[in-house]
Amino acid sequence: MQTRKLVVFICVWALSATGMAQISNIEKDSIYIHQVEGLKEPGKVLHAEPLYIDLIRDLGARKGEKEWNLGFGLTDNLRFDSYEALIEYEWAPMDRLGLEVELPFTFYSPLNGTQRDSLPSNKLNSIKIAAQWSFFVSEPMATSMALGYINEFELSNFRNFGAPFISGNVYNPFLVIAKRWGTNIHSLIYTGPMIAQNFETQKFHTTYDINTSFHYMITGTRNFIGVEFNKTMGRSDFDMTIRPQMRLGIADNLMIGIVGGIPVSRENERLSSFLRLIWEPGHKK
Repeated sequence: MQTRKLVVFICVWALSATGMAQISNIEKDSIYIHQVEGLKEPGKVLHAEPLYIDLIRDLGARKGEKEWNLGFGLTDNLRFDSYEALIEYEWAPMDRLGLEVELPFTFYSPLNGTQRDSLPSNKLNSIKIAAQWSFFVSEPMATSMALGYINEFELSNFRNFGAPFISGNVYNPFLVIAKRWGTNIHSLIYTGPMIAQNFETQKFHTTYDINTSFHYMITGTRNFIGVEFNKTMGRSDFDMTIRPQMRLGIADNLMIGIVGGIPVSRENERLSSFLRLIWEPGHKK
């Protein structure tokens, strides 16, 4: 009899402890979401944003927010490795408006006896300037929408640098729609055309991007795990890369994002990796 009572007591205690842990987790999520959404005006929804196709400041940005990013990537292109590096600064000069300046570099290294002369030349790819306006932010619906535009001044490679200095331009309007499901599940779609103009030939080349992402944010933190599906469509071509990823908070204002790349239908590209360091000066928990 005593043994039976002891077993019943342990079961009841275990169920109570589990319930309290669940309540505690729910409370943690609610507190963190409230810190982002409820302490300031205007309204803002907490979203987990993709790490490879980075947004121009948070959706629903508030005046004064700012962020520095450093990115490093490696891609296996069969005949050579390409190394990416980028530095970007984004800030919100007014509520709901984000601005960004980015400098992306690419460097190449030969593989399997490939002659260096046959490789693309190392280059500062472009000077990118961008703006993003969050035109719809609904806390009850946990949904945000934004329109944006990226203008990319393409530069000559280092082998021919300055001849000319700007070789072309890329026009890239885009639309972002993000939705949080409950407290932990996040989804986002980022889509728009990329219209590339070559100044020497005056020819235009248009592709269309549809980037979707899904993330699970760890309870009570800004850490998440998730995946991006980066899809590009041309007149007679379709490319898709699956990018599993995770974001970890190192300090209150410093995070690191780790991204893998698995091409699905690319002819000349194999696996890739990408690392993003995110610093938010002035961020307070």
